[in-house]
Amino acid sequence: MEDAAKKDAILAALLPDVPFDGWTRAALRAAAHRAGFDDEVDELFPGGARDAVAWFSRWADRLTLETVAAQPIEDKKLSERISLAMRTRLKLLTPHREAVRRGLALLAFPTNLGLGARLLYDTVDALWLAAGDAASDFSFYTKRALLAGIYGATTLYWLDDTSPEGEATEKFLERRLANVLALPRVGQRVRARLGGALPDPRRFVRAARRRMSGA
Repeated sequence: MEDAAKKDAILAALLPDVPFDGWTRAALRAAAHRAGFDDEVDELFPGGARDAVAWFSRWADRLTLETVAAQPIEDKKLSERISLAMRTRLKLLTPHREAVRRGLALLAFPTNLGLGARLLYDTVDALWLAAGDAASDFSFYTKRALLAGIYGATTLYWLDDTSPEGEATEKFLERRLANVLALPRVGQRVRARLGGALPDPRRFVRAARRRMSGA
């Protein structure tokens, strides 16, 4: 069995425990035992809980790409496709909402801010790829920077959404996209708003830290 499949098996065993035990090395070891990979857990996840959270995020990215790819999206506008990709990822994560919350709490530690920023970038990159955006010019970076802010805000809203079928989150997302993401002119708008500077994805992780601490 490949390492990726082993990691997936351990993650599947771990996720039901995370709402109660958090993202901890002890919970990871217990999950590895149930999955039958006791002797390999340290090699598969040398960073312990940090690596497990990172794998969880990348697992969700991968599943989002696979799910969107299986849908007929060719006739949809790019804005509709990016909305679909974001909604798909959140829907896939809904059974694991508390795991997401606790993962953000772990990434909110100062020593983990860099990892959180990298994972957020990987996610928005996967979302654009799922939407079929193949731009490689300056807009490649501006679109991802701008979407990081939208996805980050939507995720924090989604964590506390108790509306049926997540209707409130969908409306929140659509408002953000309509107000901010003017896709044909995204590069110009980002430059105009930021004076040439790109958003720092660590802002989302810091916002999550304040949210988790109740500040």
